[in-house]
Formats: sequence, C-alpha cells, structure tokens
Amino acid sequence: MRILMPCAAFPPFADGGGPISSLLLAKMLVASGHDVRVVNVGDDDRHEVYEGVPVHRIKSPNIYWNYYTPQPAWRKMVWHALENGNPRAYRAMRREIADFKPDIMLTVSIENINVASWGAARAAGVPVAHTVFSAFMMCWNGIMQKKGRNCAGQCASCYLTSFGRRQFSRLVDAVIGESRDIVQRHLDEGYFPNAASYRVPAVIDAVHAVAPRKFPADRPFRVGFFGVQTRFKGFAVLAEAARALAGNDKVEFVIGGTGRDDFAEQTRAMFPPEKTRFLGWTTAEEFFPEVDVLVYPTIGREAFGRATIEAFSHAVPVISSSIGGVAENIAHGENGFHAAVGDPEALRSCIERLVSGPELYERLSRGALKSAGDYLEPVVSRALETALSETLSRKGQPQGALEGTS
Repeated sequence: MRILMPCAAFPPFADGGGPISSLLLAKMLVASGHDVRVVNVGDDDRHEVYEGVPVHRIKSPNIYWNYYTPQPAWRKMVWHALENGNPRAYRAMRREIADFKPDIMLTVSIENINVASWGAARAAGVPVAHTVFSAFMMCWNGIMQKKGRNCAGQCASCYLTSFGRRQFSRLVDAVIGESRDIVQRHLDEGYFPNAASYRVPAVIDAVHAVAPRKFPADRPFRVGFFGVQTRFKGFAVLAEAARALAGNDKVEFVIGGTGRDDFAEQTRAMFPPEKTRFLGWTTAEEFFPEVDVLVYPTIGREAFGRATIEAFSHAVPVISSSIGGVAENIAHGENGFHAAVGDPEALRSCIERLVSGPELYERLSRGALKSAGDYLEPVVSRALETALSETLSRKGQPQGALEGTS
C-alpha cells in the first residue's frame, strides 16, 4: 500500500507526545512493508529520511507554522482563518499526490497541513483516513476550555471559526482516534458524517521493564510528573497535592519536562524544594526508572495521554484524572487509579494509598506491565491495517458505527 501521510507535527519538532506518536506510526507502517511518505511543514522545502521514514518537508502554506512562537493578534487571526480551507495547501497537496501517487492519504492531525488536503485527495480520487490527536477541529485553541473550565460543547465562536473545517470533514472516509472519547466528541458535534470510525491507540516501541516493580522500602516513594508544565496538564493540581504532602517524609517528587511561562515558574515554586527534583527536558527512558508512580492530573479532556502507556512499559502505575482519553488507559485498581478532576485532595489521597500499601503498589505495577502489551506494534498495527484496508475497500462508502473498539 502506498500511503501519503501528512502530519501536523513530526520530529525533530518534538513538543509533547504528538510528534513522537506520528513518528512511531510512520515507522510501524514502513516496518509492515508499506511505501510511506510523510509530509510535514517547516522553514524550507527538502526531502530527507528520518529514522528510516521518507519525509518531505514543505514550506508552510499558512503565514507561519510554529504556533508556539509569539505572534501578533492579526497574524493569529489570519492563521486561523486559513486553517478553514487554504488554497495554497490544496495546490501543494495536489502536487504531492501527483508525484507520490498514493493509494490512500492518512492525515495525522491537520494543523498547518490543512483540511484543504482532503479536498485535494478527493479531487484525485484518493481515499482519506484521518487520525485525531486533539480538539483542534472543533475549537480554535484545541482544548475546548474557557477560563480553565471544560466546555460541554462548541461555543458560538468556535462553531463559527471552525465552520470550514466542519464542512471539509465530510470528505473524510475514516476517522481514527487514539481513544473512543476523542472520536465520539467529534461525531457528537457533527464532524466526519460520512466516515467510518475506529479506535487505534498510540504505539510503544518496546516493553522496557523485565519484571514488575518492588515497593521501595529503603527510600522515599517517588511521585513523577512527565510532560509540559501547563495549567491544562494539571501541573498546579499536583503542586497543591505536593504542598499538602510536604510533611510526609515517605514521599518525594520528580518532575520531568519544561514550562515556558510565568505560570510554570510560579507553580514550580509551590513544590516543597527539599523533596522535589526538576529534571528539565528528559526522555521517557531516562525518566521512568527514576519514579515509582506517574501522576497525570490533566484538567482537560485530552485525546490520549502518551505518557501513561510509556509508564506502563516501565511497569509504573498511573494516577490519572477521570476524564477524556487519558482515563480510558487507566483501569482503576488494576494498573493505577482515577482521581477526581482538579481535586488536589483526591490526588493526595491516591498517593498516600500507594505509599502506605506495598502490596497494593506491587499489584498495580503488575497490572501496568501487563497493560503495556496492548500498545505494542503487532497489536496496534493490526488495528490500523484493518482501518486502512477497510477504507480502501469501501472507496468512501459511509459507515456510521464505531468500529475497532472492543
């Protein structure tokens, strides 16, 4: 199968789990024998091979591509307007399709690559499968929150500013989500009305632990946070719980990742300094051997939460918020715990249960290690192969039921 794979983010642009998931997805398809070409935006136009994956970096069809860099308000407005259907993106993808001659287009998120890519595929008679990594299709900021509170649905401004994206979603033949939650939220808002729907979780490259963890009897219990230090990720929720646990000599905190703004700096200062290590940017392979449990206290409905399955691969149980795609990865009492969203006291209670329960901790570690097998390449590859092959066989015929979710 020849697969054209336009990606919103792809390494070495690696902030968060999205680019890593895109790379592992592409490598999995290449390893399965498919001809793959990733298309990704950047500062210049060049072809390269990145970790065995052919990549075409194209100049951004929008007025900028790195939305993490500060931009004046007028440029942001233009960027968002063009994301509803950019003629330059349409022409760029028509050229890409004519050159590569794919059997199918698999878009992985859609920012910068643009929904007009789906129009280019439809014009060329190429079926389209789309992988959803965020709420960007429905919400201009991608997280569906206002003033720190989750939105029950699209507000009027998001409905209007994403109108073009909604219309272009009619051209998608299959929508793939890493969680059931992210797919269903789009369907509920009227997106992808002609697409069959699938759950295909993110993939891990290996199970790194050879055995479950033993409870640490000779040192404090280490609670870890791994990711971008933002309000949305619940970093302040963990900081409040850590402050409440400052007098507990049996607990310490290990923080991996970075934050760019005053919020991150102020929140870091809330952690008890004598009991907290800030590692800065680090890899999963370096981080997880340093911690006993991962805390993922997001206050928003994330699509998946890649760090949770990376924790499983190291036999590290997870305490997560009971919301969104992250919560789907955690079987409460089997490989971790759910804690109420935005509740530092609930999080503190979960941590204390593990600290005071060696047998409980070791049972959850066994469950985490067992769960890692669900995200290995053979399992995920079969689910993705099913989605793509069924999309090709249908040639765009709609099918409404959510598939691949058992």
